[in-house]
Amino acid sequence: MSDAAAPVRIDARGLKCPWPALRLARALRGGADAVEILADDPAAEREIAALARSQGLKIEHFCAEGADGFRIG
Repeated sequence: MSDAAAPVRIDARGLKCPWPALRLARALRGGADAVEILADDPAAEREIAALARSQGLKIEHFCAEGADGFRIG
């Protein structure tokens, strides 16, 4: 992840897959170097991780605000 810029933050709580991954894809297409996404759909982790891997990005899991959090970059 780039330390120079603050990550784009996406709150995808309440959204069912594939929407969290689609929001992540949109942010990455928009030029985001780093993204933090909150998601509470159990399938989100798998889909977000697959998208990150397909883009050659690292993913880190964290817990925040009653949801799973993911840092991608």
